[in-house]
Amino acid sequence: MTVIGWIQILLYCAVIVALAKPLGWYMTRVFNGERTVLSPVLRPVESAIYWVGGVDERREQHWLTYTVAMLLFHVGGFLIIYGVMRLQAVLPFNPAGQSAVAEDLSFNTAISFLTNTNWQNYGGESTLSYLVQMLGLTHQNFLSAATGIVLAIALIRGFSRASARTVGNFWVDVVRCTLYVLLPLCFVYTLFLVWQGVPQTLGPYVEATTLEGAKQTIAVGPVASQVAIKMLGTNGGGFFNANAAHPFENPNALSNFIQMLSIFALGAGLTNVFGRMVGNQRQGWAILAVMGVLFIAGVAITYWAEANGTTTLNALGLTGGNMEGKEVRFGIVASSLFAVVTTAASCGAVNAMHDSFTALGGMIPLVNIELGEIIVGGVGAGMYGMLLFVVLTIFVAGLMVGRTPEYVGKKIEAREVKMAMLAILILPLMILGWTAVGVVLPTGVASMANAGPHGFTEVLYAYSSQTGNNGSAFAGLTGNTLFYNLTGAVAMFVGRFLMIVPAMAIAGSLAEKKSIPPSMGTFPTTGGLFVGLVVGVILIIGGLTFFPALALGPIVEHLAMAAGTVF
Repeated sequence: MTVIGWIQILLYCAVIVALAKPLGWYMTRVFNGERTVLSPVLRPVESAIYWVGGVDERREQHWLTYTVAMLLFHVGGFLIIYGVMRLQAVLPFNPAGQSAVAEDLSFNTAISFLTNTNWQNYGGESTLSYLVQMLGLTHQNFLSAATGIVLAIALIRGFSRASARTVGNFWVDVVRCTLYVLLPLCFVYTLFLVWQGVPQTLGPYVEATTLEGAKQTIAVGPVASQVAIKMLGTNGGGFFNANAAHPFENPNALSNFIQMLSIFALGAGLTNVFGRMVGNQRQGWAILAVMGVLFIAGVAITYWAEANGTTTLNALGLTGGNMEGKEVRFGIVASSLFAVVTTAASCGAVNAMHDSFTALGGMIPLVNIELGEIIVGGVGAGMYGMLLFVVLTIFVAGLMVGRTPEYVGKKIEAREVKMAMLAILILPLMILGWTAVGVVLPTGVASMANAGPHGFTEVLYAYSSQTGNNGSAFAGLTGNTLFYNLTGAVAMFVGRFLMIVPAMAIAGSLAEKKSIPPSMGTFPTTGGLFVGLVVGVILIIGGLTFFPALALGPIVEHLAMAAGTVF
């Protein structure tokens, strides 16, 4: 580890903290329906969309109606993605002549992109046409990201409202999020990426002649527009198979730094939205502090592990850290930071091969995912996931002092605690359940390229990533099989929607309650004690539910590598 390396990490953290307040201010105005600087241009477009869709923007929805609208919205998204993939061969904008995508792979990919997972059992440039990349994937990147954000807003309204039966209007929230937040930011972001050298074209693939005289096909396409929303919306699906390690997706150190910032920006901003909507910005800063503690700890361990390398590499004279699977233009610190950022958020974009990280360095991305990706998390999803842990923390604090727990003026009672536990326990059910099946059934084992702890970790990582809606992979596992396509799709669907429904039930329950003023016995939720308690609850629950599986692969492998044994 170096001083310059730590300066990069601290600079990144400082910029994220600096962005949280202005983004929170802007998003609060957008979702409160207040005038913004873009209103003169976008308000007529917004009104036209409501008129065409028959939406009354003044009519709000009960939490159940809001949730049903969201689910029906995703049925349409699934049909679009699945349809264009199956009809790819006869649709336009297919200069490489890609054939129709297989049924099971189309099914897995459709579920993947509508759940904001973007798990990819295919290579983008060798499988999908430009039309599918744009109409199927990029458009869903916007809508799945917008869905996560508006669900977080609905839960925040549950905390901020009193004696109310509604939590907003799903259709209005999605339109405003897409029009006022995602599209403007991505427009500017795309231009920046094009400036840095990322392709944005509908022209055919380029034929080049190498220095040896051989012919090479260089894949291009509408890349910049997809990269912008995949990062900002924490989607993560790459236009190219190499994802953010590909020079056409992530050309240099500046683009790499901006991409990391964009992964965290909106998620961090939502903590400030929470503070503003509940009337106390310190509440939002406390939540961001919880995320920051867990994030810094993860970065420190990963950076230390990768900078020190392994006993085997050092014995071969390859000192100076573990550079296997990393791009030279990024190096160890930027690769380690990117890996923690992309798994702390449910993004899944990668600029290095996680499978090539050291055992402990690779364990941190796995830990981030299995904790529920609440360390900033996916846009919106990280916020409502973190608030579930806050509910449990307040419950634990209430037990300690012997009184009914309360948070930002709302009593936290049995219904909220049960719904929070239901949402959280869904994750280990899918991750551990499918991992157990995958390492036992012959069809699952047949896809494993590595034996021993590392092979086990690859399967565990795959189901963790899919259930956690992350999308990154350890590789070494052949995922494009009927077994992994179907079971992975189930894990992604359950990990997204069966966590959302209990969270929305909490939103509805809290919105109906009266606000109560703080008293002498109210547990303070803006100081260091609260931050430490939330961190402790997250680690304890994560340890109790995941530790046996989480630790077995990476730690055993670390000990074996330290002893000079390679799996």
